[in-house]
Amino acid sequence: MKKIQIYTKGYCPFCKRAKATLVGLELKFEEFDITDDSQLRQEMIERSQRKTVPQIFIGNHHVGGNDDLELAVKNDSLKSLL
Repeated sequence: MKKIQIYTKGYCPFCKRAKATLVGLELKFEEFDITDDSQLRQEMIERSQRKTVPQIFIGNHHVGGNDDLELAVKNDSLKSLL
């Protein structure tokens, strides 16, 4: 299975939902909390070309944010990414 990485902020409700979705699917992930880390924030922006959180990656594939994750679960495309 490919590595799942998620960039988050501690106070972000969309981040909490995305993590809950991954946990509900019994998927392990590596979390990068960018709340007070400008270097990690810059890394996230460079990787995703987006400034909002969460930003989710499976392997080298950029899934997107929580809405993108939920859509991938709903239309069953998440399985092919894993």
